[in-house]
Amino acid sequence: MRLARVLLACCALLAARAQAHVASNGFVQINVHGRELAGSVELAIRDVELAVGVDANGDGHVTWGELRAGQPALQAYFIRHLSLAAGGAPCPIRLGSVAVNHRVDGNYAWLPLTASCPRDTRELEIRYGVLSDLDPSHRGLLTLTAGTLVQTAVLGGEAAPLNLRVHQGSAWRAFREYSEAGVWHIWSGIDHLLFLVSLLLPAVLMRRHGAWEPVCTARPALWSILKVVTAFTVAHSITLSLAALDVVRLPSRLTESVIAASIVIAALNNVFPLVTEGRARIAFAFGLLHGFGFASVLADMGLPSGARLISLVAFNCGIEAGQLAVVLGVMPIAYVLRREGAYRRALLPWGSAAIAMLALVWLVERAFLAA
Repeated sequence: MRLARVLLACCALLAARAQAHVASNGFVQINVHGRELAGSVELAIRDVELAVGVDANGDGHVTWGELRAGQPALQAYFIRHLSLAAGGAPCPIRLGSVAVNHRVDGNYAWLPLTASCPRDTRELEIRYGVLSDLDPSHRGLLTLTAGTLVQTAVLGGEAAPLNLRVHQGSAWRAFREYSEAGVWHIWSGIDHLLFLVSLLLPAVLMRRHGAWEPVCTARPALWSILKVVTAFTVAHSITLSLAALDVVRLPSRLTESVIAASIVIAALNNVFPLVTEGRARIAFAFGLLHGFGFASVLADMGLPSGARLISLVAFNCGIEAGQLAVVLGVMPIAYVLRREGAYRRALLPWGSAAIAMLALVWLVERAFLAA
């Protein structure tokens, strides 16, 4: 019961901070025209509040008037934390008036960007330190366009300043960047992980006479894990590819709502088991929808025209690598604990209930409260 109270308390805390499941991303777009650069920067309004504190009355809701009043502070913040240089010479940045851009995970402050370099821009150095001292998990998604060549990259974190050859794309760099983006997305996208974990927690158990019992050997547990992970991987790979290549697309609000619903269903199935041997079918069915969710990140990054296929494959490989790391980290512990009564009578049901409650909050927000 003590463990149950702790889990419920954690659930209440998570529910109160339901938006925290969204990865913190900024967006930088730069178009190169000789010495002149033009583009934009974006930062989620929740991150704007974290960075410069624009919520003047402290009511937890940033209005348009408050955002406009905080524009000088936001512009100054970007100037301090984002810099461009060409051939070692700085390209001073100028930012225009703030506007609001609507994305699937909320509203973003959008500012037009221009810069002039002292020489033709053949190699661009980008330093991105936005939120580095406040949220080390924050990343900036860069889209760099020069003529018909489009390059993308992930900025921030502990990475060194990024140097890009403006008119020369690299297939290897594209593969590396997109695979890192895939790993980052699956690790920061806690909703996808909670769905997978909810399906995997019972893998080290079997249902017999209306109760959970530990498996006797590792083989059935490994087989169950393999089926669930493979089904999820195949399903989301199909729809990720279809959406990224513009073959099929679904409204983001519908996709995100169904993803939240899938977590509720998977978690409640551990509390009130209806499907015990067919969890791989659940993983496949809802994995198709999760693939559309993964595709939303690629839509924000874009697929470089010269390396569309390799970037798509790399992003998917990154997702699988991140997913595998989580499975290898969680499931051996679950296997060791499977014989403990606390695992079967407390951790599995109460932990799953906490996951279901949190996902239910997300479902309500995404389906009914999203702007």
